[in-house]
Amino acid sequence: MIIMRIALAAILALDLLAASLATAEQPAGTVYRVGLLWPGGAPPSRLRMEAFRKGLLDAGYVEGQNIVIDERHAEKAERLYELATEMVRSKASVIVSSGDLGPQMAQKATKTIPIVAATDDFVGAGLVTSLGRPEANTTGVNILSPELSAKRLSLLKEILPKLSRVGVLWDPVNSSQLIATQNAAKALAVKLQVFEIRSREDVAAAFRAARKGRVEAINVFASPLLSSLHQSILDGAASYHFPAIYQWREHAEEGGLVSYGPSLTEVWRQTATVVGKVLKGAKPGDLPIEQPTKFELVVNMKTAKAIGVTIPRPVLLRADQVIDR
Repeated sequence: MIIMRIALAAILALDLLAASLATAEQPAGTVYRVGLLWPGGAPPSRLRMEAFRKGLLDAGYVEGQNIVIDERHAEKAERLYELATEMVRSKASVIVSSGDLGPQMAQKATKTIPIVAATDDFVGAGLVTSLGRPEANTTGVNILSPELSAKRLSLLKEILPKLSRVGVLWDPVNSSQLIATQNAAKALAVKLQVFEIRSREDVAAAFRAARKGRVEAINVFASPLLSSLHQSILDGAASYHFPAIYQWREHAEEGGLVSYGPSLTEVWRQTATVVGKVLKGAKPGDLPIEQPTKFELVVNMKTAKAIGVTIPRPVLLRADQVIDR
């Protein structure tokens, strides 16, 4: 009996200590403001936001109770910087952004407020000097876009063995993706035709130029801007019967031929998890940059049939999802 009482007392003491530490980390009644700076012409998609809120919930943060999400979006650097400075003035607890441009504008606006980013290339974009120890006010998830853009070119070559000319839709904010893919193109004996996309109007012009330049397939690079223009890009590829490869599975599900990249929802959930660590007191500079843990290959057979492309069996066997309806 005495031993049992001692054990119960010890458990109670540990519970009280845990509660005390939690209270120290998060003062009762504190409402944190998360500034979500999205570099696109429209707000982040429903899938992104649902995954982000789920990650915050898992970390103990409920929108409307102990956290407020202040979402702002813009395509141009100048406007993104203005929005970032507004977040600084409103005393955001943390600023969350994606791609390279958004985090760059956030860093320009503040050197003290924590920044959590889901970025195409942290080091290449000059956001941090080390993935293992950022030593700045910025951390987050590195999407590995340069390596994956090059990998997607290899997948196109595997699907179309005679491929010799590929059009690239490129957001010039993300220079490292182009360099990596150009190197891959040399190894694959593929010539690249690069089309800069800075606005929605550039998409239609790029597809017209691709047809005129006898492009045989399209590699859509990763960026928040290009992601926000995905419907125009999907429509253009369908209109010209271009085989095209994308980063996110959602693009293949909506009619793209193939997608290969991280899980979109997992990246946003993972980003929210990092936000949770920062809100609980972790210093961004001490948090190693994380990488995606889940990658997905999706093939849309309905689109393949529509444009007359035969997907090799080895690709189908590796696919995480094959869409045939």
